Amino acid sequence: MRPLLVVIPDPTSASVFGMPLWLWALVGGAALFGAFQVYYWVGHKVGDKIYSSRLGNKIGLQRILVVENAVRKWGALAVYGCFWVPGLRHTLPWVAGVLRISYPWYVVASALGCLTWVPVTLFGLYSVLWGWLLLAADSPLLAGSVAALVAALIAVVATVRRRRRGRRAGDQEETLAGV
Repeated sequence: MRPLLVVIPDPTSASVFGMPLWLWALVGGAALFGAFQVYYWVGHKVGDKIYSSRLGNKIGLQRILVVENAVRKWGALAVYGCFWVPGLRHTLPWVAGVLRISYPWYVVASALGCLTWVPVTLFGLYSVLWGWLLLAADSPLLAGSVAALVAALIAVVATVRRRRRGRRAGDQEETLAGV
């Protein structure tokens, strides 16, 4: 049995490529905040043309309208919430720009989102990766099994979601055909 101090690394000494982890969080947060401002202003300048663009066609009008309704209903709170929903994180800010929601509130919401999401994600991912590496050092076979189990779980979730989406699309087509 290892002493507890050996198992848990000192959080202030954690580093990636020689750069302290807290500095990675700061740089990542600043970069994401900058990206969010660019997304907003591109959406603001492009405006309604985004709906007929190649990107708009790829996303689909139905999905854009769902995001648009969320932004209309929740405003800056939707901007903060989009940090926690994969897929919305980089699409909702464009729509916020198109809808021209209050920019000062947008800045506040995106700053709060960056301040909360980046450290949680960075330290959470760091902890998972570090834990897996410690497991791999003790038992490579067990670490490989865990990695295979996680990959299988991701494949099952992706397959189930794809089938549900296909069923919903089929139901919508039947509804439209019956009208």
